[in-house]
Amino acid sequence: MGNILLRCFTGDDGGGGGGGDHYPYYYPASRPHYQQPQSYDQPASASPLPQHRRQQQQQPLGPHGVTPATIGVSALARDLLNFQSTSMVPEGLSQHVGSSKKAQVKWYRNMLEAYSNRTSPPKTPADAAQLIARALNMIQRTELEGILEFYNFPVSSLPTASSKHQPSSLPEGVQFVLNTLPVYDKCIGDGDGFTAYVSTTDPSESAKVPLEVHEMVIERTQARKCRDYHRANALQSSLHKAGYKIISSSDEEVLARKYRIRMRGIDAPELSMPYGKESQNALVKLIGGKSTRIYVYDQDQFGRYVGDIYCNSVFIQEQMLKGGHAWHYRTYDKRPEFARWASEARAANRGLWASENPEKPWDWRRDQRNARQGAIQVS
Repeated sequence: MGNILLRCFTGDDGGGGGGGDHYPYYYPASRPHYQQPQSYDQPASASPLPQHRRQQQQQPLGPHGVTPATIGVSALARDLLNFQSTSMVPEGLSQHVGSSKKAQVKWYRNMLEAYSNRTSPPKTPADAAQLIARALNMIQRTELEGILEFYNFPVSSLPTASSKHQPSSLPEGVQFVLNTLPVYDKCIGDGDGFTAYVSTTDPSESAKVPLEVHEMVIERTQARKCRDYHRANALQSSLHKAGYKIISSSDEEVLARKYRIRMRGIDAPELSMPYGKESQNALVKLIGGKSTRIYVYDQDQFGRYVGDIYCNSVFIQEQMLKGGHAWHYRTYDKRPEFARWASEARAANRGLWASENPEKPWDWRRDQRNARQGAIQVS
């Protein structure tokens, strides 16, 4: 790791020849970013530096005390080298982000790991910005932009909504894919539905966040800095109403969008039915506390996104059917493998099939509706 960082300082990018001509992003004469820049108004002839370096130092200076052309890449390398030996983050970063120092330490640990996995240092601000974005892909977009601003890296280097969205490679009928954050146990409503959250740092989500949501996040961060927790909580409530939630994890906060999910092709017993709670528990064991990948095909009448669910490469509907935790919903899904998995579970008396004549959930719901309508008519 140290060798990679030192190569950034010495100008050796592994290509031979040595010297700053191969890697001109850092010069020993530049000052650390946490010192005040000094004046460079002496005559050119008095400077011991070559002509091109004198010109660079006479350019406007950024917050790190070096020229805009050299500020980001060299400063990042210097900060990572300092963090490797001291576990300290740069002091000025807190002026650009709202997260705690403890969260910042975790960021730099992740960036250090990403840097160490490279065979050579990043050579351009855009390359370094992409390294940071990959290392910190779970933090809020506004925080990520604050880090890039701190190093004078282009925010335009962040991935856009189209960079990973490739409909041509998706299964037929799939409209889009959701890569969720870990699913809370309490968000799993029954054996065929749950609520999931997708980080807005995901390329498919970042471009869709409304401006008013961005503004509420920024205002909430400022309110927390001022310890105006009443205002911060009110903004959190407004975010919930807009379909977003700020999720805390290991002292980091992630802005995420809420999605209500209905699993395609299966129908589990309702919680009030026999085996309803057992079916819910089976789904909790499969996806509770884990991230999922959802191939969305449709949206139902209740606004839920209907899709196929995968968790750690395991097809969840398959496991629910094979374990006898759900029925095959033939009315809406004719896949023969679903019918086969359900038949195998029934033949083996697994799960709900241990009962002699389990009630179909769609029949149970119909009877409940009829009973409610009858009660209304009588009254």
